[in-house]
This record gives sequence, structure tokens and C-alpha cells, in this order.
Amino acid sequence: MENDKRRLSIEAARLYYISDYSQQEIADRLGVSRPTVSRLLQHAKEQGYVRINIVDPLEDLHTLAERVKAKYEIDTVLVCHSPQNEIEEIQEHISRKAADYLYETVKDADIIGVTWGTTMHKVALHLRHKQVRGVEVVQLKGGVSHSRTNTYAAETVHLFAEAYGTIARYLPLPVIFDSIHLKQMVEEDRHIQRIIQLGKQANIAVYTVGTVQEDALLFKLGYFSDVEQRLLQRQGAGDICSRFFDAAGNIVSKDINHRTVGIDLPDLRRKEKSILVAGGQRKLAAIRAALIGKYPNILVTDQFTAQALLE
Repeated sequence: MENDKRRLSIEAARLYYISDYSQQEIADRLGVSRPTVSRLLQHAKEQGYVRINIVDPLEDLHTLAERVKAKYEIDTVLVCHSPQNEIEEIQEHISRKAADYLYETVKDADIIGVTWGTTMHKVALHLRHKQVRGVEVVQLKGGVSHSRTNTYAAETVHLFAEAYGTIARYLPLPVIFDSIHLKQMVEEDRHIQRIIQLGKQANIAVYTVGTVQEDALLFKLGYFSDVEQRLLQRQGAGDICSRFFDAAGNIVSKDINHRTVGIDLPDLRRKEKSILVAGGQRKLAAIRAALIGKYPNILVTDQFTAQALLE
């Protein structure tokens, strides 16, 4: 009985809120009375099957961006509109905004450093081909995983290179080694040195932030012991390029940081364009800490996240 009510209430909500049917049309379609439809819609809201977000058109995105810019003393803030405060919706819109910004910004001879993850992959999918000369695209951190979880590392850097008519420069290593000594040995390879140096020379860096929540991508990839994971969750706010920092933007564990392959966080502060693409409630602490740490000089986010950053 309860399952039938759940099914009917969800179907009624879909027809009413998505397909724009009237309550009488829904009643006719489902074979129930119009008052029953009204009760089903109310039940859908009470049970959380329906979430209604109000977007105030008077809240100017430019003004919101300027307020975030002033609070965190950042060069540029780009705030896009997301119709819903849900991570999938936010990722879609901020990634499109970032891709559009890159289309306007990238010029001949730029060196673009990119990271990986679901947000970065979405940015890469939205990139438009631009006719430029001498552009190079390089991976900013190791992209080899210990697990079957897809990091989209190779796909992301490939799509970036394809968009700008160049060859991708991969960093074919795990992002975090088991020991500092092993990492140092590998980095002595001339090819690896050239890739890491190219990442340092990049004038544009595009990246997102990770969280320290239980389901964080880096935790799924099997790089950390249980003790290390608990340390990062207890003291950390998030990560950029797999380098974990606390709420003040300071590195959490020097040991883990020394075992990490890729660009150092202070290098991001020296980029002409250090672009952080991130949004959503679950990433809020990491975004705020990254801004406090002064790692990005450009932030691409959504209006919900921007408002939360001000609060």
C-alpha cells in the first residue's frame, strides 16, 4: 500500500512539476480524483520527493561576484546561474562557464596545466575548438590510479589538447607514492622532470578542489592508510592537485605532501591565471580554505556557493 502511494505521488509530481499537467489532467491520467492528486502532490513534498528552489531574479550575479571578490581579495570571480542547488546541476553549469571563459582567454603560446576528476572532465567535455598556435597542455599531477575508480585523468588532458590543436603532455605516475625516496627516484627521470617543469611554467592552471569526506575520490583510489585518512579528515578542509590543506589553507601533512607528484600549491599563486572551478555545499569548506590560502586568482562557481561563501 505504501509503495503504491509512493509510486503514485512521484508520478503525479513528475506530471505536475516537469510536464506541466494540470491537477485535473493528472487525475484523468492516473484514474483518481482531483483532490487525491492534490494530496499526492502534498505527500511528495513532505517526503522530500520534490524539492522547490526559489531563485530571486533581483540577486544580480555580477554584484554577487563582486562581493565574493572583495571579501576574499581575488582578481576575478565568475558566478553562473544554476537552476537547482544540487551537485550534478551545479557541475554542469560551472563547467560550461569555465569552458566559455577559456575559449575567450586562451591565446597563442599559452601553456595550460590541468588536473583531473569529474568536474575537470565536464569542463573538458564543454571545451570548444579554438584556432591557436603554439599552445601546450600538460597534466599538473600524476594520473595513474591504484583502483578501478575512473579519475578521467587521461581523457581530460586529451580533450584539452584536442580543443587547442596540440599534443597532451601526460604525467604517467601515481599521484601519491608510498615513500618519499621512491618518489624522488622516479622524478629524477629526464622525461618526468620535463613534464613537471612544464607544469611549473604553465601560465594558466585549471583545477578543482576535493573534499575530505568519506566518499572523496582520492580516498576511493587507495592511496592512504586508515591512519592517514583519519588524519586528513580530522585536520583537513580539502585538496588541490592532491595536496591537502586545512581551513587556513596550510598543508596538513608534510609527509604526504612530500610523497605527492605534481605541482606545489605555492606555484599556483604565481600563475597568470590560476582558475578554480568548484561549487556545491559539500565542497564549500574546501573552496573557502583555498580562497583563504590565496591559491586561485580566478574563481568559477554558482550563485548558491557564492552566497554561502559570503555567509
